[in-house]
Amino acid sequence: MSPDLKSTRPLLDKLGVKPGAKVAVVDLDEPWFLDLLRGRTTDISRGKPRGAGDLVFYGVRKPSDLARLSELKTWIEPNGAVWAVRPKGAGTAIRDTELIAAGLAAGLVDNKIASFSESQSAMRFVFRLRDRPR
Repeated sequence: MSPDLKSTRPLLDKLGVKPGAKVAVVDLDEPWFLDLLRGRTTDISRGKPRGAGDLVFYGVRKPSDLARLSELKTWIEPNGAVWAVRPKGAGTAIRDTELIAAGLAAGLVDNKIASFSESQSAMRFVFRLRDRPR
């Protein structure tokens, strides 16, 4: 599905993708999103990157997917972020409260929610300043 057309701010700006960013995309099969990323950076991996990166975009479909946040946090720089992308709507398998709890259990805190597309929402997880690896 295409990006959310209601916002006037470009999606990659909302998601904090800077030119040249090192990005990993995991379990998120959205060709239009990969095309957008390629217009901003060439350092994109489908899965685990070589070395720590700036951003991880992780497609979350069911509650058991949330356990992987602990692993994904090891893929980012101390000031990086993991975006959990999930279906929107009341009937989805994962609620915001479950995402937040999974982030905390992984040692991450949520600090932003963005509309990813007409049918998907994204929640950003980062290290707390006091918890950032040195």
